[in-house]
Amino acid sequence: MMELGLKGKVAIVTGASQGIGHATALRLAAEGAQLVAVARGRERLDALAAAIRAAGGAVHPVSADVSRAEDCMRVVEEAVAAFGGVDILVNNAGTSAVGPFEAATDAIWQADLDLKLFAAIRLIRLAVPQMRTRGGGRIVNVTNIGAKAPGANTTPTTVTRAAGLAMTKALSREFAPSGILVNAVCIGLVRAGQHESRAARQGVDLEALYRDMAKTVPLGRVGEADEAANVILFLVSGAASFVTGSSVNIDGGASAVL
Repeated sequence: MMELGLKGKVAIVTGASQGIGHATALRLAAEGAQLVAVARGRERLDALAAAIRAAGGAVHPVSADVSRAEDCMRVVEEAVAAFGGVDILVNNAGTSAVGPFEAATDAIWQADLDLKLFAAIRLIRLAVPQMRTRGGGRIVNVTNIGAKAPGANTTPTTVTRAAGLAMTKALSREFAPSGILVNAVCIGLVRAGQHESRAARQGVDLEALYRDMAKTVPLGRVGEADEAANVILFLVSGAASFVTGSSVNIDGGASAVL
């Protein structure tokens, strides 16, 4: 049996109320991590916390908008107050914002940068000193496969996500002497709340939408949030102690780029 070494570790997961963040939060708590679950929506966040506590896990839910600098600061402050520090940071918050380049205003670009890039920048900057005092840590930045191979009409998301990959590589080298490992995952078509919202807007059956989307995936299906969570769990665990500066595609083979 693989020893993950997560018992007692303090883990912050953003975007924890649904999808990949929700699945990752549940897995971390099940492995004995002390979880700081972060999301904007209070109702789903409280439901997650109740489920973790019912299973005997330790969790501190934080309702926050990580696109705001003051909320990022509060997240880390509450993590330290609740559990004494930070060992793991999973930057997962974000939704897909794509469309024709000429239709994207400065406000659309700035909102995307604040949610996906600056949130990660700020949380990393706040969490790293905590990790150093504890002898090291793990950071995983959740991006998408478009960061490596962007298509037409995919800005601003692909640009923001590509910046996240560049930051991952730079920080993996900068923080290595402190024992802080920094990696990324690049998500392809995985079941998520944004697809549920799209199906509702279009008035189509969700499963029919997923079947149509799966036509571009070599494995012939969309991924499950748990499948992404499994990879993230490995990267933040002791089992990945010699893995840093890497990005892993979780896409069923869809990406044209390794």
